[in-house]
Amino acid sequence: MVQIPQDIVLQGDSIEILSSLPEKSIDLIFADPPYNMQTEGELLRTNGTAFDGVTDHWDKFDSLADYDNFCKKWLSECKRILKDDGSIWVIGSFQNIYRLGYIMQDLGFWILNDVIWSKPNAVPNFSGTRFQNSHETLIWCSKKKGSKYCFNYKTMKHLNGDKQMKSVWDISICIGNERLKGEDGKKVHSTQKPEHLLYNIIISSSSKGDLVLDPFFGTGTTGAVAKRLGRHYIGIEREIKYIKAAEKRIANIQTETSDLSENAFDVKPPKFSIRELISLGFLSVNQKLFSKDKKHYAIICENGYVKDEENSILSIHKMSAKFLNRSNNNGWDYFWCEYQGNFVSIDSLRYLAKEKGGNL
Repeated sequence: MVQIPQDIVLQGDSIEILSSLPEKSIDLIFADPPYNMQTEGELLRTNGTAFDGVTDHWDKFDSLADYDNFCKKWLSECKRILKDDGSIWVIGSFQNIYRLGYIMQDLGFWILNDVIWSKPNAVPNFSGTRFQNSHETLIWCSKKKGSKYCFNYKTMKHLNGDKQMKSVWDISICIGNERLKGEDGKKVHSTQKPEHLLYNIIISSSSKGDLVLDPFFGTGTTGAVAKRLGRHYIGIEREIKYIKAAEKRIANIQTETSDLSENAFDVKPPKFSIRELISLGFLSVNQKLFSKDKKHYAIICENGYVKDEENSILSIHKMSAKFLNRSNNNGWDYFWCEYQGNFVSIDSLRYLAKEKGGNL
């Protein structure tokens, strides 16, 4: 069995190193490839001073065909090494994201979402000849249609104030103390991504202990956030100066332990039915189950269903939906009961049963 490196930055060509990794070995990939910006001439601010944009040699390609061929190669390798239930995020701007999406679909990736990274502090359009380019696009894909990819829906809902997380993320560009600078005071990398962006990506689509790969590692934002959240990482980077900055940065990161990093909100509850809780002594036949405000109640029947004052006999889910005038509802969240002198949710009894060794 090939040993998979972890928590390391591999120096060299991304395609060559990707091809050396074993297939189906990676849980999550985030790729921030060259954008092929096609910048011509010097960029000037309105006051005539030069703007330090993306003019790096690694972002230049001879033609669109050359760029497409490069992207097809690294994306093909990413698909090979991605686990069947893994997923991949690729980021780009208007110069390249449509080409990347086309190639990914041709390779058999299944697009789950396109997410807009909206930048409230984006760089203005200095010439005034176009709209201000204030966003980038992320394409999130599973390996193929029907894959059982990881998505921590409840975690993201919690982060969004208990509302469903939308596909537009307002996140400031990387500035201030987060932006890595060299001894000359200039930014180390021209396209360093903010940690908040990678936090959303990694916490939404991976679990603790998963292996996250970034084939264009740069100054290591992916590795820093992965370590912070208790995930492992592999970075691939060609430029030594970026690797040194990344390794120094990641060495100072402390791994956190919290409900968020553990994805506790998305842990599936223990599998107990009402009848099983009755047999284990946590509930009893003819016991009343209440809504939390005690405005409604139902009585437990021997078969595990519940009966209301109208003698309707339904499951806890259908009965709670009836009380709420809905078509469906989660009865475990709705019903509460008296247990050992306390008023508790029946859902909490499932966890108590597991703690006491009654998990079935």
